[in-house]
Amino acid sequence: MLNQLGPQPTILGSERLRSGGSARMRVRVEGDSMRPGLVPGDWLLVRRNVTVHPGDLVVARLPGDPDQLIVKRAQWHGADGWWLESDNQRASGRRDSWDFGPVHDIVGRVVLRYWPLMRRRRRR
Repeated sequence: MLNQLGPQPTILGSERLRSGGSARMRVRVEGDSMRPGLVPGDWLLVRRNVTVHPGDLVVARLPGDPDQLIVKRAQWHGADGWWLESDNQRASGRRDSWDFGPVHDIVGRVVLRYWPLMRRRRRR
């Protein structure tokens, strides 16, 4: 499990899985930067070393702290790497490419959120 210091961007404990020759990993979401789509405690299946497209959710290494993983939405790819953004720009402690610039170290693409199986609807 990776160390999470303070209200850093979303992530993650992770475990690597090998299945059918393709590398996958599981990650647990921490933080509010990807709300409402992802919330703390969600578990994601991530496929490593795959093609990323704009709009994909990706796991990347945090620039300046390569031991820290983050989950963000890939916006566009430029000469210096991928521009990654949080879905919740108002989250406390949110950090993304607006703070550290383009990212070249993409670990993988989120394939699915598998836990919890269902979420309770909020009552109004």
